[in-house]
Amino acid sequence: MGDTEKMVPSTSEALPKRKKLPFIRENSQDTGTSEDVEVEETVSEVSTPTLESTSRSGTPTSYTGSTGTGDTTVVRRGGRGKRGKGPKLKPVYRCTTHVKEEHGQPIFGVAINPFFKEGDPLTFATAGSNRVSIYELGETEGIKLLQSYVDADTNEMFYCVAWIYEELTGLPLLATAGSRGIVRIVSPITLQCVKHIVAHGNPINELKVHPNDCNLLLTVSKDNSLRMWNIKTNVLVIVFGGVEGHRDEVLSADFNLDGTRIISCGMDHSLKMWTLNKKRIQDTIKSSYEYNSVKSPKPFKSMCVNIPDFSTRDIHRNYVDCVRWLGDFILSKSCENAIVCWKPGDIQTPLSDIKSSESQVTVVYRFEYTSCDIWFMRFSIDYWQRVIALGNQIGKVFVWDIDVDDPQGTKARFSTFSHPKCNTAIRQTALSRDAAILLCVCDNGTIWRWDRTKSSSIT
Repeated sequence: MGDTEKMVPSTSEALPKRKKLPFIRENSQDTGTSEDVEVEETVSEVSTPTLESTSRSGTPTSYTGSTGTGDTTVVRRGGRGKRGKGPKLKPVYRCTTHVKEEHGQPIFGVAINPFFKEGDPLTFATAGSNRVSIYELGETEGIKLLQSYVDADTNEMFYCVAWIYEELTGLPLLATAGSRGIVRIVSPITLQCVKHIVAHGNPINELKVHPNDCNLLLTVSKDNSLRMWNIKTNVLVIVFGGVEGHRDEVLSADFNLDGTRIISCGMDHSLKMWTLNKKRIQDTIKSSYEYNSVKSPKPFKSMCVNIPDFSTRDIHRNYVDCVRWLGDFILSKSCENAIVCWKPGDIQTPLSDIKSSESQVTVVYRFEYTSCDIWFMRFSIDYWQRVIALGNQIGKVFVWDIDVDDPQGTKARFSTFSHPKCNTAIRQTALSRDAAILLCVCDNGTIWRWDRTKSSSIT
């Protein structure tokens, strides 16, 4: 571990005002002046997702209620409700800009920089092909290319990207990884790849930064494991996997808001919860900061966590490709046209009281959609956990307003919208902190910006 071979920078304007470097490509100019787009009329509908699915997806399995050997409790209040269109509302979002990256290959990852000062323009990064690009968002519309980093290996394929920052200076850094299993740490300030970590021997599917410690980076891999790294001291802190770990490729993971738990999911149809606020784990994290590879004759002794604190296969019957925390609840999706909101154990049982032998899960709600039965399609949730956004394989966007007092008894406000020129799979979405901007990245290398309308029902 250490300084990597340099990635080739391409920039039209660095994030801060710095000396410009030579371009790697000629068209790295402001792409915010793309052609005018015609916004297809959209209608927001009140959605009443049912708890049973009578239609079968194009994949080998589909959700049928209680599954597996554990107990699945479905929480339902009032009547089941009738499916159908509710009162028509004005569109929640409108398309303002779309641009296309010149490589024309799928863009698998997108992330808006959450570490910005008030008054600074919003920036975001995309990961696709063997490059990572940084863009600036105009105040009301437009997407402007700032920098693009191209890996020296043309066979590299980046799958994910995550923003971090330097602990001392607070300056932004960008982490990206993909098919080679190598994490690249890119500095938008120096326009260089400042560090690399050979994290796995197989592809890395997702990166997550600890919410309270910018030096702890979680990598999720095809090798059936999750690994936590201290990027300050360049050591592998913890490996999550083994005897009771995932039995197939791990596709997604997430930290809860206070960073005390991790939820992971993968191709083995399972979801597993790992608790971090244990003395042995905390001591290992602390030791990772004290380790000095120059002074120490021995490598750092990484910790292996073989047994999760909770595990279930009772939520999905297919690859589970995206998972996020929603307070103490969990949102997860598979290739079954539904995002499931659920909780380990009983609805009233605190997570701290859940035992590793617990088999019960409680399904709270199902957010249903259509035409999304392929895997590696990831949804997003805004910072305040009020809005969920997901794209499907034909370019349609689904948005749920979950800012309701009683999600069990109240219908979540649900909108769908599309653009006539967006007709390929939307691999990932990203929402700004206030959910005013929604970004979508697609299989054909396009990036779509949707802005919330002033009359939006989402506030």
